[in-house]
Amino acid sequence: MNIRMLLVALCASSLLTGCQWLAQQPPPPEAPITSCDGDIPQLADNVCLVDDWVAFGLAAQRGDSEWRQTMLVRLDGDMPHLKLARATVLAWGERDGWERASELYKAEISAAPSRLQPLLQQWLNELERRRALVAELATSESHRQALERERDELAEKLDALTAIEQSINSRHQQSP
Repeated sequence: MNIRMLLVALCASSLLTGCQWLAQQPPPPEAPITSCDGDIPQLADNVCLVDDWVAFGLAAQRGDSEWRQTMLVRLDGDMPHLKLARATVLAWGERDGWERASELYKAEISAAPSRLQPLLQQWLNELERRRALVAELATSESHRQALERERDELAEKLDALTAIEQSINSRHQQSP
């Protein structure tokens, strides 16, 4: 039995020594962030990077004008992630903010991590397409109004010619 007691004591001692050794070890390196919970996306290249920006883009698209105004106040600053977030909010706001959004995207895309840049570039391209369509619509509307004025002028001339024709016809009818 003494051998058993000795073995039990030896095992307990080894176990305690092992526990003490583990307690003295430095903590393992931090695991990468796996949950995305910030409402203003950052440019830290972690697992949440693209998901955070997509979520923010959707929020900007779905948000109302009050949400956008609140966010624009919160996004005031010169850090690249704030400028890119501001561009995203402006891009989904009123048309008068689209040019500023385009300028911000163009100036700050290069500051973003390389795996985020395609998404930001896609948003910039989409914004530029909307701006081009609005410009095309304005040009088309201007052309339509010019054609409408020309039609009205031609209608007036036609009415004048019709009146002249009626006058000539009535003279011929009155002549013997």
